[in-house]
Amino acid sequence: MKRVAELASPSAPSTWRRCLPIVPVTIGLLGLLLASPALAQERLLRTLTVTGQGIENIPTTLAQVQLGVEVQGETAATVQQEVARRADAVVAFLRSQNVDKLATTGVSLNPRYSYENNRQELQGYVGTNTVSFQVPIAQAGQILDRAVQAGATRIDSIGFIATDSAITAAQQQALRKATQDAQRQADVVLSTLNLTRQEVVNIQINNAEMPIPRPLLMSAPQMAAMKMEDAVSPIAGREQEVKASVTLQIRY
Repeated sequence: MKRVAELASPSAPSTWRRCLPIVPVTIGLLGLLLASPALAQERLLRTLTVTGQGIENIPTTLAQVQLGVEVQGETAATVQQEVARRADAVVAFLRSQNVDKLATTGVSLNPRYSYENNRQELQGYVGTNTVSFQVPIAQAGQILDRAVQAGATRIDSIGFIATDSAITAAQQQALRKATQDAQRQADVVLSTLNLTRQEVVNIQINNAEMPIPRPLLMSAPQMAAMKMEDAVSPIAGREQEVKASVTLQIRY
């Protein structure tokens, strides 16, 4: 007790007097530190997580086409030469039509065998050369017909897509719809429980899907019909679906 009295007396060294106020301040800081996890936990518990969906349908205006040349023959050299001749003619025609994104998608040359009595016999060779391109849907039928006349012997697929600008705008609109859907869900749940929506504490954009062109495969009868000089194959576009998903964590 005497030591404590000496420290508290006015004659006690100044160093000791400066140390005395630290005790209550330290206790106060410890109290805040101990209380913060509890407050944080309470705020975390009083949140609602909802996921909203948004869908936007847009018309397709472009046809994504894949077609090519397929040739069979007795020797590899003759097949390759004929494939190259026809492919050059088809590509030249497509370039004259100013199609977009013209690119070679495959080149192949393979032997063709027959199997009889457990024996394998070389019958010849099969060569292919395929290309892809984009063209406005309104022009697709006529271009396909004329490509066949130029030398194309196969049409592998036709997909329908929108322009890049239309897809970007649709993605933004789908995100808006997804966000509004999430907010509506939260309001329904909270109002049912007599609670009020406060602030959004976390936002997660799950996806804003880029649509994939849906292929339209050409059958043999369709290919035969396209070889008629007076035919113009009808090509009709489809709607394209753009999806988005947004997750909100809302405090109440």
